[in-house]
Amino acid sequence: MHNGHLIIANHILHSGAADEVWFVVSPQNPFKISNSLLNQNHRLNLVKIAIDGESKMKASNIEFKLPKPSYTITTLTYLQEKYPKQKFAIIMGSDGFQNIHKWKNAEAILKDYPIIIYKRPGFDVIENSKASIQILEAPLLEISSTHIRTLIREKKSIRYLVPDQVKKEIEDQNYYASSLENPS
Repeated sequence: MHNGHLIIANHILHSGAADEVWFVVSPQNPFKISNSLLNQNHRLNLVKIAIDGESKMKASNIEFKLPKPSYTITTLTYLQEKYPKQKFAIIMGSDGFQNIHKWKNAEAILKDYPIIIYKRPGFDVIENSKASIQILEAPLLEISSTHIRTLIREKKSIRYLVPDQVKKEIEDQNYYASSLENPS
């Protein structure tokens, strides 16, 4: 969880595109190597620390209870059943949206769930008539989680990239310091 995520979430809330932003921590993203991820409970804790005091932002461990790997369609279906009065949408960058066709049940996601897209430089949004898309001109910050992990391993400062309390927790717990982590 870095400041770029928080700035985008705040922008989405202030624009009225969403009433709440839920940060769903995934125990196993099918597009990432599982041993390259920090323990799911540690990541959840970092999200909670980052959004402490933000009443419209929530940290969710909902995927901890679902089958692995975590597929967005499974999570959305479960959330819709558990919270039938809520209307869920997906928030993603335009870079990620270019790859949505690779997701499990992408057609169902595009048909059944609105997608809030924040523009990323060099990644145009290709309209999909089957999707309910809202494109936001969110503040552009090129902050990468991968870059932050690399800085930590290289013992360089991550100040200003993550909230101070997140930085403190990462340092206190020595998270991401292992040179064995996959840098992808």
